Amino acid sequence: MAKIQPYEAHADRYDAWLIIDDAHGFGVLGAQGKGSLSHFNLPASRRVLLMGTLGKAAGVGGAFVAGSEIAIEYLLQRARSYIFTTAAPPAVACALSASLNIIRQGDALRSALMARIAQLRQGLGGLPWTLLASPTAIQPLIVGENDAALALSKALWERGLWTPAIRPPTVPKGTARLRISLSAAHTSDDIDQLINALKELA
Repeated sequence: MAKIQPYEAHADRYDAWLIIDDAHGFGVLGAQGKGSLSHFNLPASRRVLLMGTLGKAAGVGGAFVAGSEIAIEYLLQRARSYIFTTAAPPAVACALSASLNIIRQGDALRSALMARIAQLRQGLGGLPWTLLASPTAIQPLIVGENDAALALSKALWERGLWTPAIRPPTVPKGTARLRISLSAAHTSDDIDQLINALKELA
């Protein structure tokens, strides 16, 4: 995971905004799950536009953008995707409110997730595929060619394991991968099942 500080310094130097997609950090990284800025001990900055999804750690739907007053006002007036959409249903807002409370008080859940991540990363050492560095719930396993990634994903599916294959143009050519998504709800046995299946398929 790239550090944010160098990019923030460039934004200051060139009088630019820094857009941070915190889809995988929000709810997982930092104090009380506040995300990547907290994880890297960075204060809020007028140059940062922080985007996050509410459909991953928050478990609801939709997304958010946080930033300076002028940046948000610009988006309110100029972002066509915002202007021509409708508000989220009240039930979604209510569910999100409950979810945010769980995130704020979710240190035990985050600790359980981190334990599963560590277990997976340790268990997949020495396999012919590359597990990219990631402190989040998304663990990308680089397979290489499209057909190989699809075949591996299918073989895991047949063993009761859902690990979708992600291929170009979503990722660079030659880096087709499995998207392994972990959660605090996974058990140690769940992770062992995936590790053992990958070792068998290797």
